[in-house]
Amino acid sequence: MATYDPFRDLDRLASSLFDTRRGPRRMPMDLYRDGDHYVLTADLPGIDPGSVDIDVDGQLLTIRAERTLTSGEDVKWITREREAASFLRQLNLGQGIDTDRISANYNNGVLSVTIPVSEKAKPRKIEVNSEGSAPVLQAQESNQPNQDEPQPIEQ
Repeated sequence: MATYDPFRDLDRLASSLFDTRRGPRRMPMDLYRDGDHYVLTADLPGIDPGSVDIDVDGQLLTIRAERTLTSGEDVKWITREREAASFLRQLNLGQGIDTDRISANYNNGVLSVTIPVSEKAKPRKIEVNSEGSAPVLQAQESNQPNQDEPQPIEQ
């Protein structure tokens, strides 16, 4: 059985009165590079996966999500600390991202967005060519008795 704490209720009332965040809330996230792609993970507990909206407009990635709370008509709340809220996060992707292959997954309250690096931005080796024919080096084994003298190499 829970005990009544009037100070907890007073603290919650004061927090709700002085809370100026009425717009979208920010979602905590991590971003790291793993090989040829970036991985963004964001905490979105209690979010319906159908409410998650991810858009790419040019190089701007926008993530939106809504948390709605349901309650029946005959429900009497004992305590209600979770709020319905909307979440918003925007990231400038910069150059070198393959925006056509971005993918997302939502599992256990965590949204994971995989952002691949474009082929043009990946490091690559450049072959060096020269004009004309390249010189060919040939070495021959000699059967001469004096092995200490250097042997000529034909080109």
